[in-house]
Parts: sequence; structure tokens; C-alpha cells
Amino acid sequence: MKKIFIFFILLTFCSCSTLKTKPPEDFLYKEIKTDDYVLASWQKIKDKDSLIKIYIEGDGNAYNSNGYPTTDPTPKSYFLRNIAFNDTSENVVYLARPCQYIKSNSYDKIDWTTGRFSYKILNNMAQAIKKIADGRNIILIGYSGGALLCGLIINHYQEELKIIRWITIAGLLNHTRWTKHFGYVPLKYSLDLNTIPNIPQTHYIGKKDTIIPCWLTLQCLDEKNCVIIENATHNKGFDIDEIINN
Repeated sequence: MKKIFIFFILLTFCSCSTLKTKPPEDFLYKEIKTDDYVLASWQKIKDKDSLIKIYIEGDGNAYNSNGYPTTDPTPKSYFLRNIAFNDTSENVVYLARPCQYIKSNSYDKIDWTTGRFSYKILNNMAQAIKKIADGRNIILIGYSGGALLCGLIINHYQEELKIIRWITIAGLLNHTRWTKHFGYVPLKYSLDLNTIPNIPQTHYIGKKDTIIPCWLTLQCLDEKNCVIIENATHNKGFDIDEIINN
């Protein structure tokens, strides 16, 4: 078998269908219906007039240890959930990607593998964000593959969604360069972020990240918007307080 998808294991972790870290009491579980999915979210809304911070999860458990697509892309890593749940801002939402946490026989594995950045995914995520924000200004925070998805959403829906800031953590910003560098199979059903959004932004990059190498991320960005963390890997070593207070 080709060395096709083994890299996704490192990026996407193991599967689980329930939230194993208990969220704070002020975070309520809510399902968001869009045209093609029902998306899982945990929401803390305390001020209906203030801006809202929406954390977008990474790619989850897309492939198993043998390189085959899983039947459940729910992430096992608590990394981004923990950041969101520790954010003391008035309005904070952790938003899962399509097919994570919620199982359905109608879902297509392409939605979390080679098509995870497709226009279909992009459009449904934008619908969910619009429903959650309800007219408020938005700060989008994307982790790993969620960073690229946020960038695509900003480029296509910024005016409609009133996105005022973009933050990434260990972010994948160009899947074409990434797959080419590692010799992986291209994400042929996915859109790519060929133009970086022109809005205020900060990118937290782990210098020891072997999943999405620091230098590969810097190729896409103006370094003045980057915070390079010397000892950080893909999901360890980041200063949570700095991220949530940005």
C-alpha cells in the first residue's frame, strides 16, 4: 500500500463519539442545523451585544493507523476544547467540524478526508457561524486544519459574517504545498487558501511542530503577524492565556 494517509494519523488523532472532558457549567451543548449537516457546538453566551469568539476544531480522526478513512472523525485530542473552555470572554463557542461528535449514515467519508475543505463544507460551516453569531462581530480561531477553513470562510463570507479578526494555532494554511512537501495524496476535492485574508490576524506557530512545519507555515504569511513558540509542537507548549487574551 502507498504511504498515502499515514500522516493524517498524526494530524487527526483517535476517534471518540463523546466529549470526555467535562465542559464548564456555563458552556451549553447545542446542535446547529445547516443545509447538509448537524454540527456540534458548546456555547457560552453572556452578553448578546458583545463580539463572539468561535473556535474551529482541527481535522479530527480522519484516518486510522492503517491509512484508511475512519467511520467517525471525532477528535480525541482535547487541545482546542481546553483552550475554548478556559476562555473567560463573555461569548465563546467551540464549533466542531462536520461529522464530528454526531454520527449519521448520510455522511460521506469524503467530507472528512479529501473533501474536508470543499465548497460544500465551507458553505455549511459559514451557515453555522452565521446562526451562532446572530449579527455580532466575530473573532475566528482555527486550530490545525481548522485554520485553513477559517481563512477560506473569511475570504468568501467576511462581509456577511462580520469577521473582524483571525487567529490560528498550529495552522495548516495551504494544503497543496503541504501534501506536495510530504509526498501525500492531494486533497483533490478541497479548496485551498491561495490568498491570505486581509484582516487583523495572529498566527501561533510551534517551532518543533513536525506535523505542519514552522517554515511551511511561514511561507504563507507576513512574519509580523506570527508568534513562533520555541518549544511548541503541534498541540503542546502553547501559552493558553496569551491566545485567549489576544
